[in-house]
Amino acid sequence: MPLRTLVLLCLASLLVACSSEPPKPVQPQVLAEPETDAPKDLGPLPAYQREISGVLTGVPAGAEVELAMLIVDDRGRPQGLMASSKITGNNQALPFKLRFNPQAFPAGARVELRGRASQSGQLILHLPSRIISQPSTQAMGTLAFVKAP
Repeated sequence: MPLRTLVLLCLASLLVACSSEPPKPVQPQVLAEPETDAPKDLGPLPAYQREISGVLTGVPAGAEVELAMLIVDDRGRPQGLMASSKITGNNQALPFKLRFNPQAFPAGARVELRGRASQSGQLILHLPSRIISQPSTQAMGTLAFVKAP
């Protein structure tokens, strides 16, 4: 290929590359709504789900509460997650709801409700574990957090 043709081809490629539109700015996507102190309204309970509900006490303002319904082994080690929720403390009683599929409830295995509260990334409180013996809708009542060891 002659040098003149090669130079013209490179120049034409450069002009085509420079004439394209500039890239559009990327819009940040909001993946989730910011958490609020009030529990989210989950709507009516579907027929295929069950619900554990109650009220948490002893959580300071700004603490992040994590609740989980876990399948645990004989040694108390988590083996699976059935439901979880995060709530922000506000120095008041915190209502909670955990929905789960009763068909996923393991026969013969132990299921527990566990919770922890952390502030600035440090564990400050924990909820003594509660055994969930049957896959039905249950009101747990008032559950109190205690200081973490």
